[in-house]
Amino acid sequence: LAGLRAAERLREGGASVRVLEARDRVGGRTLLQDIGGVSFDLGAQWIGPTQDRMIALIERLGLTTHRQHTAGRKVLDVRGQVSTYKRSIPSLGPLHLVELERTMRRVDALTARIDPDDPLADPEAVAWDAQTVETYKHTILSQTVRGLVDAMVRVVFGSEASELSLLYFLYYLRLGGGLRRLVESEDGAQQDVLVGGMGQIAPLLAAELGEAVSLSQPVRAVRQDDHGVTVVTDAQTHRAQRVVVAIPPALCGRLAWDPLLPSARDQLSQRMPMASTIKCIAIYDRPFWREAGFSGEVVCDGLPLAVTFDDCSPDGRHFALLGFAVGKGGRQLGALPLAQRRGLVLDRFARWFGEAARSPLAYGDFDWSAEEFTRGCPIGVMQPGAFAMAGATLKAAVGRVHWAGTESADVWTGFMEGALQSGERAAAEVLAAL
Repeated sequence: LAGLRAAERLREGGASVRVLEARDRVGGRTLLQDIGGVSFDLGAQWIGPTQDRMIALIERLGLTTHRQHTAGRKVLDVRGQVSTYKRSIPSLGPLHLVELERTMRRVDALTARIDPDDPLADPEAVAWDAQTVETYKHTILSQTVRGLVDAMVRVVFGSEASELSLLYFLYYLRLGGGLRRLVESEDGAQQDVLVGGMGQIAPLLAAELGEAVSLSQPVRAVRQDDHGVTVVTDAQTHRAQRVVVAIPPALCGRLAWDPLLPSARDQLSQRMPMASTIKCIAIYDRPFWREAGFSGEVVCDGLPLAVTFDDCSPDGRHFALLGFAVGKGGRQLGALPLAQRRGLVLDRFARWFGEAARSPLAYGDFDWSAEEFTRGCPIGVMQPGAFAMAGATLKAAVGRVHWAGTESADVWTGFMEGALQSGERAAAEVLAAL
């Protein structure tokens, strides 16, 4: 989405563009795939309030959205104890609930101190960057609330709390409108789903660009000189005045650069690894969880699944449950063959929704860490110390090379909205330089 939006804006500005796509499809971390004869989003899926670029793009393309199903009891599985609740805040004991509210207020207060344009401006920013979210988590008194934090970090970042810089955590929350907005469905980032799937969008954008888009052209080398840039793929060599690189930082380090990238930018590729996510979907002949009064939503601090959603079609023709194995759970599940993955996922669905969950019509999952040209999802995450050392290089052009991709966004980093915004920013940089 970042590269296609950049190309669109460059063409509108009068530039000649060529999009080099490594895969045999466009879309990056959006993907529609068939499971049991039905198309499902196995990549990015939701949008929500304030994601204005995505909302406008969907309207422009003539597509429609529907609300994520949330009616019914939600399930909380923390420290091995299963309970249900109906509101957005889990039903906890009084002391746990007080500690949860205290933790959320403290995180909100720290998030508000982050300057989106200069994340290191706060006097404590470097100290925050030197510690992990795991370290901060141990200031929380309740073990149950710590479990909720683990689940939240896994779902939002695809990582463990021990793998993530506290500064990057706060910065990410700041760009997305705060913790509550990132984790909620109603009035949050998981509010709306596209009818037919988000995987439709990139092919429609590519169709508008026509022959400017070249598939199956993985870039291997980028060479700059005083007069332009040479981009080398497996099949061709291209020459341009400027280049927009719209891939995650971790993958940028796998290209051959001449001259070499500045050391700080190269460090970014080493200190911002891709997170781990497997998206798991089971299709059923009826929505038995709805019939039993459940919404299909689960939050769990155990493994392998951290969260589930109802993934039924809005027309009532297809019924499915969706689960995310993320962070440690994603790595654990990804090491197993499909049959074992299926068994573990269905075991968890049955724990929360009953024995009917063990007998789906079809099951499928997608391991983003096994994708050659992504190597993880939903984002690249900064390790402790990375922001202070190399955060400034996320967006800073290197000669004739400009950076896009959701990791480099100024708003909603990690989301489709951020991908679009990053493409617009990179295109504006190029047009100003031409």
